[in-house]
Amino acid sequence: MTALITGINGFVGRNLSKYLGSAKDLNLRGDWSNELETGSVLPIIHLAGKAHDMKAASNPDQYYEINFELTKKLYDKFLKSNSKKFIFISSVKAVADVVQGVLTEDSIPNPLTHYGISKLMAEEYILRQPLPPGKSCYILRPCMIHGPENKGNLNLLYKFVKMGIPYPLAAFDNKRSFLSIENLCFVINTLLEQNVKSGVYNIADDEPLSTNEVVKILAKSLNKQPKLWALPIWLVRKVAKIADFIKLPLNTERLDKLTENYIVSNRKIKEAINSPLPVTSREGLSNTANSFEKR
Repeated sequence: MTALITGINGFVGRNLSKYLGSAKDLNLRGDWSNELETGSVLPIIHLAGKAHDMKAASNPDQYYEINFELTKKLYDKFLKSNSKKFIFISSVKAVADVVQGVLTEDSIPNPLTHYGISKLMAEEYILRQPLPPGKSCYILRPCMIHGPENKGNLNLLYKFVKMGIPYPLAAFDNKRSFLSIENLCFVINTLLEQNVKSGVYNIADDEPLSTNEVVKILAKSLNKQPKLWALPIWLVRKVAKIADFIKLPLNTERLDKLTENYIVSNRKIKEAINSPLPVTSREGLSNTANSFEKR
């Protein structure tokens, strides 16, 4: 399947273009509008965006310029073009930074960061526009995506396990949803091939996992025994607060990411495409861990 992809050189874009086997770069920094004004009927997959900045060093205006304004301009072009399908990669963070229970598509959005707010603004703009007959639009809200060339907390956790450093947060009993890049690519490809109803869809692997379980999966990929330390929760939180001021790796935000509950339902998308996901949560994490070792 050939598609026009923004952000084709990013983590998701590289994996998706390889999965599809054929894709064209819709470069938002160039004269991208020509691609849609010359009669192209290729579907559009909008991946490009300003990612959440863990260090909070970004100018807030950048989130709105990139995640909202550019999405708005691109979607307006899509509506006037011959392209039939538009897939916008939003985020679960457009809905909630903290999840009580299970996050579904019916959850009331309450984003707390510029990243989440800008993504929600883009979603709301898209949903307000009448969709011409013959066109389809899908807003996908992935949870934490991982796979080959993955960066971030999962990569950091892998390095700690590889060095034999004990995981000190085993006292936290949490469950969170993950999303393997294989499953995301499968869903996008299925939306391109099938006539699925337009709408908003959460994207997540089937089984939520605790961080303790993730550590075990990473250790297994390295043929190591997992080292889990259950330090007192009060002590860990105190150290994390100190780290907020003296720039240690385990600050409050990273602690929350590693130990929070964040369960996302994927029921709606699985019913829409009428298909199970090809990779289990554990298989996906194992694949990611094995890719780390091959670097």
